Amino acid sequence: MPELPEVEVLARHLRPLLAGKTIREVQVRRPKVLWPTTPAQFKAKLTGAKFLGLARRGKYLLFELRLPDAQKNFFLLGHLGMTGRMYLAPKRDPLPKHAAVVLHLGAKNFIYEDTRYFGRLTLKLSAAEKLGPEPWDKNFTGEVFLKRLKTSRQPVKVKLLNQALVAGVGNIYASEALFRAGISPRQPANRLTGAQAQRLWLAVREVLQAAIDCGSTIPLNFSARKSDGLFYYGRAAGVPDYYTERLRVYDRAGQPCEKCATPIRRIVQAARSTFFCPHCQKD
Repeated sequence: MPELPEVEVLARHLRPLLAGKTIREVQVRRPKVLWPTTPAQFKAKLTGAKFLGLARRGKYLLFELRLPDAQKNFFLLGHLGMTGRMYLAPKRDPLPKHAAVVLHLGAKNFIYEDTRYFGRLTLKLSAAEKLGPEPWDKNFTGEVFLKRLKTSRQPVKVKLLNQALVAGVGNIYASEALFRAGISPRQPANRLTGAQAQRLWLAVREVLQAAIDCGSTIPLNFSARKSDGLFYYGRAAGVPDYYTERLRVYDRAGQPCEKCATPIRRIVQAARSTFFCPHCQKD
């Protein structure tokens, strides 16, 4: 499932491509992804609207638009779910089988494609409004992070996945951040010391930023249907093969830890896979 870095990279990719474009026609092929917006509401609101901006909030995309002669801008919320993709394609290209929504922009179509239809493209913004702080918010300090952790007895890995704690951290980067911080994923959140919380707060920011930087420096094919290492998108043609992801523990069960050579372990927490080094991340 796409996490914060992938959504950020996608936002940076789409922003200049959509800026100033006007939606000439709206095609809804899978009404489910609009919920609770109806197709009629969706078409009425978007037809004729111009794209003004695109931002990321947690794992969500926020498209800013305005209708002609309107007094205010409005927002469209996008979420990729498990299998969603959003990209521009030439108007002449045949639409993919699982295209859920198509926005006709003239020579190009904006396509939201989703094979399982767990994502969203909706006018309802409440999901983004309920999120906790962004990892880089000025007011989200290590001290604030510690205070929030102290309210929960959940294992710290499980708590990190709570989007009300901090927005955008998913399963991959929770495991990676805990490894960087040298903290066991099974340790109760409320038992972290101030020093541990500070290390974890910093590690969360570091792993997310590193992934964003990585994805921003290689050409990715946002319409590809196969993932490429860490990123959900496929590698664009011609990208050198020497590019490799820097996942240290995630999906490396049985492989040696890069620090101590102890085999990486996999456990299940809250129905999600957790990867860690039992030596470097002792309980």
